[in-house]
Order: sequence, then structure tokens, then C-alpha cells
Amino acid sequence: MDIALIGNPNTGKTSLFNKLTGSYEYVGNWSGVTVEKKVGLFKNKKDKLIDLPGIYSLNPLSKDEGVVTQFLLSDHVDQMINILDASQLERNLHLTIQLLEYGKPIVIGLNMIDVALNRGVQVESEQLEKQLGVPITSVIARTGKGCDLLAQAATGELLPEPNGRIVNYGGEIEEAILTFEQLIGNKSEKSSRWLALQLFEGNEYVKKYVQGLVESESLNQFLQEIKLTVKTRHGMNLDQFIFHKRKERIEKIITDAAIKRNQISMPLSEKIDIIVTNKFLGLPIFFLLMYFMFMLTFDWLGFPLSDWLDGFLTGAFSQTIDGWLNAAGASAFIHSLILDGIIAGVGGVLVFVPQIFILFFFISVLEDSGYMARVALVMDRLMESVGLNGKAFIPMMIGFGCNVPGIMAARTIETPKERLLTILLTPLMSCSARLPVYALFVGAFFVQQKALVVLSLYILGIAVALILAKIFSSTILKGETSFFVIELPPYRLPQFQALWKSTWDKGKGFVKKAGTFIFAGSVFIWLLSYVGPAGLDVALDDSYLAAIGGFIAPIFEPIGFNTWQAGASLITGFLAKEAIISTMNIIYFVPDEASLQGLLADYFTPLAGYSFMVFILLYIPCLATVATIYKETGSKKWTIFSMGYAFFIAYLLTLIIYQGGKLLGFV
Repeated sequence: MDIALIGNPNTGKTSLFNKLTGSYEYVGNWSGVTVEKKVGLFKNKKDKLIDLPGIYSLNPLSKDEGVVTQFLLSDHVDQMINILDASQLERNLHLTIQLLEYGKPIVIGLNMIDVALNRGVQVESEQLEKQLGVPITSVIARTGKGCDLLAQAATGELLPEPNGRIVNYGGEIEEAILTFEQLIGNKSEKSSRWLALQLFEGNEYVKKYVQGLVESESLNQFLQEIKLTVKTRHGMNLDQFIFHKRKERIEKIITDAAIKRNQISMPLSEKIDIIVTNKFLGLPIFFLLMYFMFMLTFDWLGFPLSDWLDGFLTGAFSQTIDGWLNAAGASAFIHSLILDGIIAGVGGVLVFVPQIFILFFFISVLEDSGYMARVALVMDRLMESVGLNGKAFIPMMIGFGCNVPGIMAARTIETPKERLLTILLTPLMSCSARLPVYALFVGAFFVQQKALVVLSLYILGIAVALILAKIFSSTILKGETSFFVIELPPYRLPQFQALWKSTWDKGKGFVKKAGTFIFAGSVFIWLLSYVGPAGLDVALDDSYLAAIGGFIAPIFEPIGFNTWQAGASLITGFLAKEAIISTMNIIYFVPDEASLQGLLADYFTPLAGYSFMVFILLYIPCLATVATIYKETGSKKWTIFSMGYAFFIAYLLTLIIYQGGKLLGFV
């Protein structure tokens, strides 16, 4: 059977999916949206579980939310699991009623009963089961309690269809539903009652579906008549009246289900939120946590692990490969390609894998604990002042991992102006691909202040984005700012298994890129450094790579780095920011003499090194990001603008930093 898993956001749906399935059958993206499409196999290895995005209603506000309605209209599903948060039952039941009206067999997982009890709420599941007319299993998805019973209920015998008439919407609407049933006849396999109610609520996906079945003029006339009737008799819009009727039914369900509310003290989550979302303390706490994160990444754990891996790759591993090549009688060309090109290029990127994974692990802790939603709430105060809202900061936070999914996540923003503005500014967030560059330079010039220097770069990216948001929203992208609504999930203690899976999902792309794109790029860069106008195996300064880098190098002299090596690195950095490291390893690498970090002091001063990092942070986004901007905006104009303004801001800011630093006596 194909079983769909549906529920509100933050109801424990992901935890339940992981407990019910032994593994993913596949993971991808739903067509046209950024939300992840996960399909897993139940532990019985026969039935499929399809994890649908978290939504509050089947009437979507954004493309991502529209995935569920589109799935229910066009895909096959045998049964459904609806997960409810026992502590937020009134809100969750709005979706449940719409699913019951859809008409497919359904089983309910009543989750977070422990959280509900802590809040003084006790749900009598047997009474709730009688009211809804569908089987209910109490679960604690995070620990797995009750999940096996829920799986048995969902994958056992085919359940009967639920009562789709759980709500009586009154004479006018019930009569209109009957009229719609006659209008549509047997042209659709979907529940005509569900289609009618979704149509009345203004669901554009359902309207488009119905327009393919019914003549448009008749349909529009029918809708206008029922809207006018409800407005005249009840003084409400049609969708408001439907919501009101559902709310009345939900209140009766909750009353009859004997939910007891005991007087208890303020929940721990609310006590913590008084501090972490405080308008004065919120931002300092966020930056303090980021500083702690960078201390872990660059000082306490990250650098020792990276140094060990670097020693292994440049020492025992390279020596072993060297011995194999000598034993095989490899030519000087192959010898240099493998050692100076592939191992130096790819290995120079791989040494930073420990730091990347530590960073992603810490980000996963913040996500799974429930703190990330608070960050968006805290940032909303700042974002609103520059023409955005806190929801726009969520794609930017995703951009800390990779700018590409960050830009795609802007699809969840409702207003076109804010969506475009978020797309243009997300590349200013410091992604993980820039992290190896920071690690290299802070290790060379800022050993005692590694975490502080890297934190300054992340804050600088946020600050520049906010300033530009204010400028753009006041000039080229004027428009109305939307309201920000976000649900704050309860704080939870993250589970290691879930943390590791989340970390691996985030970090595996970095490793994959090192083994594919960076591998190919390292070979190409090495060839450019090996070949010159004079032929093969030329001196580096006489190579094609030196000629290309030297051509653009004078442009960067005012900002502190005018060598051909820096110019060549910036060019390859457009392809992928990690390629800067592989390029530098090939250009600067001198076997058995010094490390790359030691050699950088011959080409950069500390001030020039910081200027270089700032330039890497802000200058033209990588090729994949540029392609994503074009795909999301569908505009060559905005794509070119995103590249042009980024280069201009990067140059202007680094010019101020470098020349200002020189005036102040820094070197």
C-alpha cells in the first residue's frame, strides 16, 4: 500500500517517519518546489510511507504548501496517517477535518502526549476516537513509544472510509455541495464533497482541477451564487463561514473528548523564551552561540582534526601513492598529475571536512532543539525595519550551509517583492564552501583569534544583507511588507541518531563535490599550471594559469592582493568556492618544504588576508548559485544584477577595509 504521512509543522512528523521506516527508499525534491520529497518503506518492507510537507490547511499559501493538495489531486494513496500534536489539538484538527472530508481511510497518531501532560492537558484518546470515527494511537515519536502499534494499524487491513460529513455546514452550503455533485457527475474519482468545500474556500489548485472537468462559465456562476447567498444571510465571506463552522465542530469534539486542563506553572519552553527571544538579549545570545560554534569548529575540535588529516594526506598517504607510482614506473607527467594535481587539489579541500561536519552538527543541534525558530523571531525585528520579515531570514540561515537551497527556500515567501529580495541577498550569507578559505587564512594569520575573525565574517555578511535590503526595498524593489507568523516548537533534547543523520545529509554534498567537481577542476587547474606558451612542464610563472591570473591581478592591487596566484584563485572560485583551496594547493604547494599556510605569509599580509576573506564572502556567487538565481527569477536582468552588485559591494568594502587598515597602521 501507499500510505501518506500528513500533519501540521512541528508535530513530530519527521521523527515519526524515521521510526516507522527502516530507511529511505529515495529522497528528492517535489517538482517545482524546494521541500524534500521522502519516500520510505515500513519495517515490514512492503508498504510505502510518503512524507508530505507540514501544512496547517489544504488551502495553500505558497508553492511548497501546495505540494500536499497537488499530491491528493494527482497521485495515488491507499491510506493516510495524520499526526496530531496533543498539546495543540484545536489547531491541528482543522487539517484533520479536511482529510476526513477527502474520504480516504485514515489513522491518527496522537503525538506529544508527554508535552501535553506537562502543559496540564490530558486527552482521552478513546473519546476522541469516537468523535472522529477513525482509529487513534497515542505515540511519543521521539522515543518510538506506540509507533509499532501505529504502524500495525496503518499497514494492516484496509480501513473503512471515514465519515466525510463530520461537519454540517448549514443548509445553504450543504445544498450547494449537492448541486456541485450533480454538476461534476462521475467525472472525478475524488470526493465531490471535498472538492466542493476546497473550491468554496478558494483553493486555487482544486479550482484548476475542477475547471478541467466543468465548463468555466457554469462553474464561475455557481461560485458567485453561493458566495452571494452566504454573504447576504450570514454577513461573512464563504471561506470565513466554512472556517467558523469547522471551529464550532472542533470545540464540540474537544469538549466531548473530555480534555482536562489542570492549573500548572509556566512551561519550561516559555520560561526560556522570556530570555532568548528578549528584544535586548535575543541577538547577543544568538551571536554568543555562533561564537561558541566557531570555537568548536576552528579551535577546540576542528583544527586538531584537520591538522591530523592534513598530516595523513600529505605524509603517509602521499608517500604510499608515490611509492606505488615509482614501482609502476609511472612517467613524470602522471607522477606530477596525481601528486601535485589530484592529491594536492582534492586533498587540500578534504582536510577541512572535519570542520564542515562539526559546523553542520552544531547547526543540527540548534534546529532539533527548537532554537532556530527563535532566531527567526528575534531577527524579525531587524528584518522588518529593512523591508522584510523574519521568514526571509530562514532561507538566509539555510544559506549558511549552501546558498543554492537557501535561494530555493525563498519560494515559501508569499509576496513576490520579498521573495526576489531574499533571493538577491541570500548569496551574501557565508556558505560552507567558503569555510575552507577562512580556515586556511585564519590558521595562517589569526591563530589566536580564529573563532572571532570567522564570526566577524558571518556577521558582516548578515549586516551587508540587511543594509542592502533597506536600500533595495526603498528604491528598486518597493512594495508592501507582509506579516510574519511562525510557530515556536517546544524545546527538545536532540537525539544523537537524528543529529548524525541531519549532519550527514547536510555535509555529504561537500564530500561528493570534492570527489567529482573539485576532482575535475583540480586536474584542469593543474594542466593550466603545467602547460604554457613554451610547451609542457613549464615553470609556474610561465604557465597559462599565471597568464590568466596575471591579466586580472592589477585590478586587485588597491584591495591588497595583486599577485597572479590570487587572481587565478578568484577565477576558479566562481566555479565553486572550494576550488579556491584546490587552486592554491596546486599553485603554492612545495613538497617537503612548507605547508600552504606557512607559504601564504610570502604573498599576503594579515590585513591583505582579511581583505581577501571579505572579498571571497561577498564577490560573485558561485556558478551553481547564479544558475539557481536565474531559475528562480526567470530573469537575465536580475541574474546579471546579482553578480554585478555583489562584485561592486565586495570591491568597495574590501577597499575601505584595506586602505583604512593601512591608514590606521595595520599590516
